[in-house]
Amino acid sequence: MYFTDRGIEELQQRRGDEEVTLAWLGERLQEFVDVHPDFETPIERFATWLARLDDPED
Repeated sequence: MYFTDRGIEELQQRRGDEEVTLAWLGERLQEFVDVHPDFETPIERFATWLARLDDPED
């Protein structure tokens, strides 16, 4: 198990029944980067990956 798996599991346990919009998620990611600027690049990569999931060229 990777260290990040624990955070993902906690997210699923605490908020797994909630429904959110991608706009809400985008706002939370922006807030996170504002507080933790060192994570700007990984968050940018993650957001880009999510945005392009259905793009056959990526």
